[in-house]
Amino acid sequence: MSEKAKQLKEMLFNEKKNGVDFMSPEELRECDAFCEGYKEFLGECKTEREIAAWVEKVAIDNGFVKFDEFGEPLEAGEKVYYANRGKSVILCVKGKRSIKDGVRISAAHIDSPRLDLKQCPVYEQEGLGYFKTHYYGGIKKYQWVAIPLSLHGRICKNDGTFVDVKIGEAPGEPKFCITDILPHLGDEQMQRKANEIVKGEELNVVIGSRPFRDDEESEKIKLNLLSLLYEKYGIIERDFLSAELELVPAFTVDDIGFDRSLIGGYGHDDRVCSYPALEAILDIDEAPEYTAITVLTDKEEIGSDGNTGLNSSYLKYFIEDLARMEGYDGRDVLRNSKCLSADVNAAYDPTWSSVFEKNNASFINNGVCVTKFTGSRGKSGTSDASAEFCGWVRRLLDENDVLWQTGELGKVDGGGGGTVAMYIANLDVDTIDVGVPVLSMHAPYEIVSKIDVYMAYKAFITFFTK
Repeated sequence: MSEKAKQLKEMLFNEKKNGVDFMSPEELRECDAFCEGYKEFLGECKTEREIAAWVEKVAIDNGFVKFDEFGEPLEAGEKVYYANRGKSVILCVKGKRSIKDGVRISAAHIDSPRLDLKQCPVYEQEGLGYFKTHYYGGIKKYQWVAIPLSLHGRICKNDGTFVDVKIGEAPGEPKFCITDILPHLGDEQMQRKANEIVKGEELNVVIGSRPFRDDEESEKIKLNLLSLLYEKYGIIERDFLSAELELVPAFTVDDIGFDRSLIGGYGHDDRVCSYPALEAILDIDEAPEYTAITVLTDKEEIGSDGNTGLNSSYLKYFIEDLARMEGYDGRDVLRNSKCLSADVNAAYDPTWSSVFEKNNASFINNGVCVTKFTGSRGKSGTSDASAEFCGWVRRLLDENDVLWQTGELGKVDGGGGGTVAMYIANLDVDTIDVGVPVLSMHAPYEIVSKIDVYMAYKAFITFFTK
């Protein structure tokens, strides 16, 4: 290739960049150090309740105080938080500018696909005790059998008290499991369609096998299990009616590969964006120009409905309260605001390349992914960011040395999915998705690149402070 052709290619082509070529050795070390904190977070917090509690504690430790919507207007640099029903959190750092000039919002979700217990979950059958489950979010059901599971959640008792449960994570604790049929007897099962290899009503979790020592009683295994739960937690079977209990993979968080360049674990979608968005607002050292807001929300995996999801009004009300304190309406703030919807995209997988359109896919180690639109097929269920806002984000990232790429969620007719972007855009806010590419998305064990995680953080801190 001639020198002129080489120069023209560098100027004209949108070449993919691997972060190893883009980052200095010092920044690579900083990237790896940042991801050690993320790995700890990923291993400790596996449900939206655990994340919300962890975030509230960390926020308080970093100088955030509980938001008082009837208090005095916030001063520049003041830090407040709002906890919504123990399942979503808003963190805010007041900027130098008037609130009417708009705010900068980074919004990530903290729920992940999982198995919820049904309201009447405990039963026994032919010598085994079980939990009945109802899956939450989009999963391949067959991936959840024959793996270790842990139980997390809250049980609210009839006397108004509650018990928080976390079993199967600490060394020596029991775990739980869904059984699968052995291949020797699996011919009939393997004739099923892939989405029915394991059916929803077959996701039954083994929780015990020893009967209560009383020859006169029936359902002795169930009785023994409920007796154990009563001894440990003081709960009875009817308390499951007012419980939120989730079964999640009991996997550790691990470096993947000989070079330790990747991270494997449960729930990268979307904790791999929520952690950088959280760290970015915690790391604001002085009052930013614009008020910065990080939203960590619930229920995205099932459509963001409900009063802890972003299809509700709690974010709008929070901004309306900020506006009222300075004598403005919420709409005065929202129409001038900008949002990075911090959600993941599907990383190009060479093994399953047929579902991707390579020119418009995101790649591992190529940086944070800017996704102009999500949705399905004909862009159904998306906000589709404007060219002007895409240009603004592009300049922001380029001018601050943030490695980024663009991508779609697979081929046009291949399927698709959504994020919280459209709910924030519907508030008259310029919004675009910015997040980390993920391999094996929605599987019990997902994989991401350390470089991409760090670049997500760099994108969010730049968005807040530049």
